[in-house]
Amino acid sequence: MTDGEDSHNSDSTPDQPAAPAASSPDATNRLSRRRLFGASVVAGLAGLAAGAGGAVALRNTGSTATAWPRSAELVVSPDRAAAPRVSGLHLQFGSDAAREVVVTWHTTGSVTAPTVRYGTADAGFGTTVTAQTRTYRDAKSGIEIQAHHARLTGLSPDTDYVYAAGHDGAPPELGTIRTAPAGRAEFRFTSFGDQGTPTVGKIVDGKAVNDNLGSQYAGDVTSAVESLAPLFNLVNGDLCYANIATDRIRTWNDWWANNSRSARYRPWMPAPGNHENELGNGDIGYAAFQTYFTVPDAGAEDHAKGLWYSFTVGGMRVIAVANDDICLQDGGNSYVKGYSGGAQKRWLESELAKARADRGIDWVVVFMHQVAISSADKFNGADLGIRQDWLPLFDKYQVDLVLCGHEHHYERSHPVRGVTGSETLTPKPGDTRKDVVDTGKGTVHLVIGGGGTSAPSNQLFFPGDKCRVITAVGAPDPATGKKTPVYVLEDAPWSAFKDAEHPYGFCAFDVDPGTPGGNTTIKGTYYALTGPTSELKAVDTFTLTRPRSDR
Repeated sequence: MTDGEDSHNSDSTPDQPAAPAASSPDATNRLSRRRLFGASVVAGLAGLAAGAGGAVALRNTGSTATAWPRSAELVVSPDRAAAPRVSGLHLQFGSDAAREVVVTWHTTGSVTAPTVRYGTADAGFGTTVTAQTRTYRDAKSGIEIQAHHARLTGLSPDTDYVYAAGHDGAPPELGTIRTAPAGRAEFRFTSFGDQGTPTVGKIVDGKAVNDNLGSQYAGDVTSAVESLAPLFNLVNGDLCYANIATDRIRTWNDWWANNSRSARYRPWMPAPGNHENELGNGDIGYAAFQTYFTVPDAGAEDHAKGLWYSFTVGGMRVIAVANDDICLQDGGNSYVKGYSGGAQKRWLESELAKARADRGIDWVVVFMHQVAISSADKFNGADLGIRQDWLPLFDKYQVDLVLCGHEHHYERSHPVRGVTGSETLTPKPGDTRKDVVDTGKGTVHLVIGGGGTSAPSNQLFFPGDKCRVITAVGAPDPATGKKTPVYVLEDAPWSAFKDAEHPYGFCAFDVDPGTPGGNTTIKGTYYALTGPTSELKAVDTFTLTRPRSDR
């Protein structure tokens, strides 16, 4: 399939990833140029910037104007070589993804003049934005991390930009931005959770060991996501497992080193998982997560700022929630259930109500970490807290799609609405058709927890359709210090598909807005990583459909 072909073309084979969705008549040229930015041009500019000795200055093509201010010209010389390098360059959308993007990088020392220069490919790096710096000091190592966030506003929708991020004394790092469309349009996004890093965490008896549950597949998933060129990627919690690592700072840095090769070209939008809860880092353990990311402001108190948020892309409202606030399971470094005092739930209901009242919004997608469904035995299980607090809201406001991690496998539910009447509040399927799903009949839940962790759960499925639900917690286990979960086994009539064969993979979603007066669709594809080189195989495909809200 060539650039710009319709990603819903029936000629595409199930095992072959489709080309990026086109969103306008000139999409073919734009997408080709987009790929050029992401490879040839950025590589070339980076090579020039970091090339043989002397001054490092980025210049507009055909102009004598410097792209980097002379006062902050980046010079590599012996007396300035100690400046921290630009690390972990990545993007985040603002609340209006068509007009606002944040560029972020981090350092382990103080820097001068953290700055982003950006512009269109034709105009060059003509606009300057000063980055704001936030810090946290890791309680385990005592090392301070400084994260530099440059907020780019007033951008044009559906437009390509190039940018350079840097500070005095270090070569700049470059990337590209694609803003979201304003209003209904076609686009693609991807999602997975539970990644870890593909790098070594410590040495034991002379052998390299990864101590953050990562594996080589954590790198393969990143490469695979980038190969599909989504507009953005949702990371459904448990990013790098720093809270169980010997060296938290190194683990985060390794995660960014792996993922910046994608996240500098497209926003990776995160939801916090239980393994983002790091003992001593902030009031409730999330200071690292809160420092590395600048997400849309949801008005939360300081201790919870950035843990839940929302943003709009085209005709879709995307909502991130933080489950440790309402989950029963004790899964982090500290037990923090109830830390928002109900504020997150009130915010979530308000967000859902506004989205459903907006005639420009068709789709409501929630992403989070822990799960309301899971067919795995001897793993985490479903959490009754989610079923009690979130699912009634998802039903009331007809959430279309919920994306999770936590369980390290892939599983899809039928559309569910209401409960069967069991003590575990078993979600009730509204329909059992598997290929085309009317989300007017219920919310589809996906577990996408095969992002790279070394502890997959795809071989732990119950025979038949069963689910283990955490219904309470007891006294702390002396061996682990964690509250002991109480489980109840239930039938799982909600289960539509589960992949026992492949431990690693991710989902891609192609949004088609349809036409006025008709339906809009999302084609979902779960790609598993297969073989010694992690080739992509489409294992599960389905189409979500609903009437446009302007009908």
